[in-house]
Parts: sequence; structure tokens; C-alpha cells
Amino acid sequence: MAISTKRDVLVRGMRILGRAIREEPRIFAVGVTGSVVFGLMIIASAYVVGAVVGEVAVPAIAKGEVDVGILALGAGALIAVSLVKVAGIFGRRLGAGFMQYRLQATYRQRVTRRYLDLPLSWHHRHATGTLLSNANSDVEAAWYPIAPLPFAVGTVVMLAAAIGSLFATDWALALVGLAIFPALFTLNVVYSRRMAPRQTRAQQLRAEVSAIAHESFDGALVVKTMGREERETARFTARVDELRDALIAVGRLRGVFDPMLETLPSLGTLAILVVGGIRLRQDAITVTELISVAFLFTVLAFPVRAIGWVLAELPRSVAGWDRLQAVLTATGGMPYGDRSLDKPVDAPAELAFDQVGFGYQPADPDVPSTPVLHDVSFSVPAGRTVALVGPTGSGKSTIASLAVRLVDPVAGSVTLDGVDVRSLTADSLAGNGALVAQVPFVFDDTVRANITLDRSGITDDDVWAALRLAEAAGFVAALPDGLDTMVGERGTSLSGGQRQRLTLARALAGGPRLLVLDDATSAVDPRVEAAILAALRAGEDDAPAASILVVAYRRATIALADEVVYVERGRVVARGTHQGLLASVPGYADLVTAYEKAEAERERENPRPTDEIMVEQ
Repeated sequence: MAISTKRDVLVRGMRILGRAIREEPRIFAVGVTGSVVFGLMIIASAYVVGAVVGEVAVPAIAKGEVDVGILALGAGALIAVSLVKVAGIFGRRLGAGFMQYRLQATYRQRVTRRYLDLPLSWHHRHATGTLLSNANSDVEAAWYPIAPLPFAVGTVVMLAAAIGSLFATDWALALVGLAIFPALFTLNVVYSRRMAPRQTRAQQLRAEVSAIAHESFDGALVVKTMGREERETARFTARVDELRDALIAVGRLRGVFDPMLETLPSLGTLAILVVGGIRLRQDAITVTELISVAFLFTVLAFPVRAIGWVLAELPRSVAGWDRLQAVLTATGGMPYGDRSLDKPVDAPAELAFDQVGFGYQPADPDVPSTPVLHDVSFSVPAGRTVALVGPTGSGKSTIASLAVRLVDPVAGSVTLDGVDVRSLTADSLAGNGALVAQVPFVFDDTVRANITLDRSGITDDDVWAALRLAEAAGFVAALPDGLDTMVGERGTSLSGGQRQRLTLARALAGGPRLLVLDDATSAVDPRVEAAILAALRAGEDDAPAASILVVAYRRATIALADEVVYVERGRVVARGTHQGLLASVPGYADLVTAYEKAEAERERENPRPTDEIMVEQ
């Protein structure tokens, strides 16, 4: 990859800049116009200074007196040129800044939108820290050359005008300029190509450092409880050291080329003075012309560097762009359909799995997917509760994800009221089904905001009704500010059971016709769990508002279901009532008994304080 980048980084980088110009042509035009005005004023200032020296200073020295009128005219010309130059700087910086930040904002939105469109199977293959790096540092890197781009384009125009003015002044001085300017450009191109692999490596390492840091912070509880602090620190340190070395390599190359880029214009000024002195003695040019050209080379040093800044940042831009394109062109999206369910919102939905197969794709795309489900078929009749029971790794959570279309099956179909979920619109799917996952996620916001999630039409009455169904109204009412209480990052001010019931209330507030509970009440007291499930089954006015598919472990939870679906190794082994399966399926009986014994053992080893249970109730 590094060899390819060395060869084509300039071409590819220019294409990226061209894309930026096409996306923001008006703002780019403002920046370039300001830069061109600035460049032309630099040339004008050189000739004004030359005129002041040649027509005012030299005669004043020869005569021993100063012509005040001419001096005032020269000063006025310099002030006028400076004012126009300031206007050019304002336009250049305004255009460059607007263009860069607008592009960054646009592409952050595109990357985030693509994240939301891609299925969970794609996210499972990419580290969260890497995805954060894509949306942040890679976007910044891709458009980093935009800041000096208008300046560089204006500088090219300025150089063309400068060469023209040099030829108009004297051909010998113009030849010096023709020697210096191409040499400066060539040096910048060589610099850019040598920088390419170093910038690519540094950008990759930024993402890896971000991924490790995010994983360590997100898993801080595991790291601390398992005594892995030193190991995680060493892992992070190793990658940070690699990033440090990569950035040092970038800095070392800059340290070599920057002095050369600074020196060339100075050498040009020296050559102009030597050649100009000779031409002056030959009476080919005047003092005014020599001073003007020498001063022009002096003031050109800074603007010409803008071209170098763009070329030097192209490798980083190409590296960032490639990483962005890996996201924006990723395949495996889950487009929504155009159908909507016609049944009333308050009528429970019917869920059906018909010979469903599914497999997770490993991180390596060349490795075939790992089968998880095989010919899974069962249904959740409208208004009924079905418990999904099976050993760890049997595919229960995958079935829960398929039910609300977080993933799509590779075979068979999942339907709501007889309609394939893949053909439903996003609004219809979200409005009819809701999943409460194993691990509750609570935003750093108020209780109200966590439940409503800015969904229109959800009033405080709806929020309290959902909290009552989730057996959470009591503890929320006891909070300092009720619904307006800030719960902290990930709900740190709440207990595990309270977080679970808050996320359950969030799902209920939307009035789903199908509710999928993936072990969503495991952190609450069994008596509270029983009350929640009983309330969900009864609904308002003792009429069930939703059909329920619950991944269950506790015997009490399973016993509340109308039907139990028992799965092993991704297959439906048996279906029936809890009592019926206990009597006819030995594996089911053994599993439920093991769950019950494990639950009792945990209760004996870690008895819950009475005051904690009262808080949850």
C-alpha cells in the first residue's frame, strides 16, 4: 500500500481537492478571490516599494532633501495596497475556514448516517474506537489541506503574474525566477511523495490507539476486577509508542525539507541581487526595477510555502479519505421497505419465524460466516407471551435481534402480521416492535429524555403510564427532581434494576404491538419481575396491549408464558407449556433446574439488603 501511495498520492490528492471544490464551489470562489487579491497586492507592494526607494529615497540622498509631495504619494500608495491586501486576507481565510468546516461537518454526518444504515453484523467486525476515529480524525485528515488550498491557488496566480512582471522588467531577472520557482515546486512534490507512507502509517496508528483506549475505558470494570491494569497499560503503551515513532518520522522528514523550502526563495533573492547588480552596471535596468524585483522575491517566500503546505498534507488527506471510503462504500446495508402495517396501534401483533437461518460474518471477509440458527420456525400469537429458553450460545439473543430486524436472516423470513419485516418502512417497524436488550443503556440526560427520546406525541402521562407498567414509577417519583432528574453517564446514579426498568419503560412509552425482552429483567428482584410481567400481560383494562417474546432464565418468568420455545445449538428442539416440557424434554428440565439452582446459590452467597429491595420496589 505504501508503494502505491508514493506513486499516486499527488494525483489522488488532487482528485480529493477537486471533489471538495465541486461540493463547495461558491465558498471556494470566495477564498480564491481573496487569495488572488492578496497575491496581486504583494506584487504591487513590491513595485511600490521599489518606486519609493528609486524615485524618492535615492533622489533625496543625492539632493540632500526630500520631496514631501512625492513622499506622501508613495506613503498613500503603500497604505492603499495594504488595505486591499487586508481585504484579500479576510476573504481568503473566511472562504478557507468555511469550506473546511462545512466539508468536515458534511462528511461526519455522512459517516454517521452510514453507520446507522449498516447492519449490526458489520459493526461487530469493527472496533468502536476505530469507528470513532473514522468519524473524527479521519474526516479532519481528509479535509486538512482545504485550509491552505485557496491560498495555494491564489499563489499560483500570483506566481504567473510575478513571472509576467519579471519578463516585463528584464529577461535575465525573469530567467532567475524561472529557475527558482520550478525547483521549489519539484522539491514540494518530492517532499509529498516521501511523506505519503509516513502519514498513512501515523493515521492508521491514531485509529488503533483510539480503539484500544475506548475498549479499555469501556471495559474498565472488567479490567479492574480481573487485575488487568498493568496488562492494559502495557498494551496501550506499546501502540502509543508506535504512534510516537511514526509522528517522529513525520517530524524528522519535515525537519529535513522545511529548511530547504525556506532557503530556496532566499537563494533566489541572492541570485536576483547578483544578476541585478550586473544588469544595473550594464544600464539594462534601473535601481527602481532592481529593488522591486529583489523585494518581490523576499515577500514571495511566505506565499509560495502555501503550495508546500497543501502538497505536504496530501498524503494525510489521502490516508484519511481511504479510511472514510471504507465506511461510505461498505456493503451490507439493510434498506427499509415501503409497506406499513394497517392494524390499529393498540392491537397486539403476531410474530412468526419461518425456517429462519442466520450466521455471523467474521472480521476477515474471506472467512465464511459461522452458522448460528438453522431452520427456526415458531410464532408468537397476537396478545400472547412466548418464552425463549435455551443454554448459553443457543441463539436466543440472535432470535430477539431478528424479531425487531436488527439483523436480517440469510434464509427464511420473519413476519409481523404476515408481512415480511424487510418490506416495512422504518417508522412502521419502530412503531410496531421494541426490543429491551440484556445490557440496559441509559443516556446522560433526564429521566424524561431517556424515556421519550424526543419521540413526538409522548406526553408526561404516557411516560408515567410506561413507568407504572415497568414497576418504575415509585423510584422515579422519589428522585430529587422526578422526571427532570439527571441520571448521569450510563445511568450511574441508578441501580442495575432501576436502569433495566427505565429502559423497559422507554420501550413501552412508544406503544409497541410486539415487545421483545432479551433477559431484560435479570437485575431486578424476582417479585418485582413477576409484577412487571403480570402487568405487561394484562396491559390497560386487563387487555394485553402487546405480544411478548421474552428470553427467560428464571423458572417464575418461564411459568408466566403461554408457550415455551426451547432451542439448542440454533435449532428449535421443542415447543409447549412449561409443565409439558418439564415432563417430556429431559434437556429442558435439566437446564431450568440448573438455572434455578444457580439463582438460589447466588442469593445465598450475595443476599440483597432489604433496603435495596425496597428502593427497587
